[in-house]
Amino acid sequence: MSAVVKRAKLNDDHHQSDKISIPSSVIVHFANGDGIRAGPPVDIPISTTTKQLELLLNSLLEKESSPLPYAFYVNNMEVTGSLEDTLTQIQLNGDKLPKKATDGQDFSTFEDTITVSYQPLSVFRVRPVTRCVETMPGHTDAVLHVSYSPDGKRLASGGGDLAVRFWNVTTSMPVHTCMGHKHHVLCTIWTPDAKLFISADRSGEIRVWDPQTGKAVGQPMSGHKKWITSLCFEPLHRDPSCTRLASSSKDSTVKVWNIRTGLCETTVCGHTDSVECVKWGGTGLLYSCSRDRTIKVWEVDSSGRSQHKLLRTLTGHAHRVNTLALNCDYVLRTGSFTLGSTTTTATDSNEVLTPQTIALNRYTELVGSNGDGERLVSGSDDFTMFMWSPQVDKAPLTRLVGHQQLINHIAFSPDGRYFASASFDKKVKLWCGKTGRFLSTCTGHVGSIYQVSWSADSHHLVSASKDSTLKLWNVKDTKKAVNTLAGHEDEVYTLDWSPNGSQLASGSKDRTIKIWHH
Repeated sequence: MSAVVKRAKLNDDHHQSDKISIPSSVIVHFANGDGIRAGPPVDIPISTTTKQLELLLNSLLEKESSPLPYAFYVNNMEVTGSLEDTLTQIQLNGDKLPKKATDGQDFSTFEDTITVSYQPLSVFRVRPVTRCVETMPGHTDAVLHVSYSPDGKRLASGGGDLAVRFWNVTTSMPVHTCMGHKHHVLCTIWTPDAKLFISADRSGEIRVWDPQTGKAVGQPMSGHKKWITSLCFEPLHRDPSCTRLASSSKDSTVKVWNIRTGLCETTVCGHTDSVECVKWGGTGLLYSCSRDRTIKVWEVDSSGRSQHKLLRTLTGHAHRVNTLALNCDYVLRTGSFTLGSTTTTATDSNEVLTPQTIALNRYTELVGSNGDGERLVSGSDDFTMFMWSPQVDKAPLTRLVGHQQLINHIAFSPDGRYFASASFDKKVKLWCGKTGRFLSTCTGHVGSIYQVSWSADSHHLVSASKDSTLKLWNVKDTKKAVNTLAGHEDEVYTLDWSPNGSQLASGSKDRTIKIWHH
């Protein structure tokens, strides 16, 4: 036996001896996202499954009469099978187990109490879409955007024909055609209270529409010197009037507007190239990414006195940054509109919660009361992604590699447990929403993937591709697409799954919108 082989064998034996054998039972205590414990520590067998953990937790929380589904994590790793499988994987990774603080010493045995974090899941199920029920013509050029209102009761679209169109989601018939833009409609967004719709075009002009009447509200908002790349609203729990809108542009700036007055409150300058995407976080911070390879974190004065300051610059990407995603995007988008929500309600049955309070409850349930659980993921032309905790640190939490072409779009699941990345390498990849750990690859498209959209229960995902098809994926089994949704005659640029889960809309270069049902 050679010296090299002997040395390798000795090292392997040494590592094996360092590992601690997992006992037949462990003492655990359950804690929510804020670290608040549910009941006393419990001694359970390591063969305990997620279903059994769920029963135990509902018992500790005294919810046996109306049990709720939960996801469980040890050391930010989700328990998907048994507790033993997760502990073994953590041990193989060389991680230290989260434990109850005792004497400040490092974890060395399984005699310490292990923390199992829990997160409530949706109590409803969305039936996966399988067939096209309507094809809606009307646009005379490519459809670039389709989006459902936060309550799922309206559908709006915009495209290359300069028009914004509103559709009846029940009859799939056109309701209003809104003209006024002088160039391609590139960006659209609903207010979080679902009362107004905003569109922005290639000339840098922003217009506000009333979906009830189809009429423009106020005067167009002009100020950007080049076309607009992204729009976002201040979260409902911070601005219940839904008046503050941020827009990013090719002119290297971000502007904050008051849509009621039509005035620009502040212009955020600092990037040296086109700003590709802007997000407004739940803690009130603005995040902008640019072709200058940086992501900047801004604090904007909430009183609207045109004041802002740069908090930190996030660097690491080697090429332009194309897209940003927050793990609370779905909650911020839907505001106070809930479907099967597990949010804590008022203790007094006579007390009526305001939309602002409901939105705040939903946000804190997802990321914690102080917002520390908010995560940002950036995707770039350098084929990589970074996960950040931008409120507290400018260093990335992790770097995510695997794609072989530029990353075009990233979307978190509504419950924040996963996120999906769409790339020009014809693949969708799934990642853990807490740690950024790679989970699986969805392979099947034969063209670049433009966009992905999640079902409201976070169980399914749909991707839109250059190959003129959409594919439906089950996050628990991504080896093969559940369904291939064919029907469009050209590239599918955009899609949106209704927040109420009832239907999915897709828009294509073939100038049509298709509605898909289960």
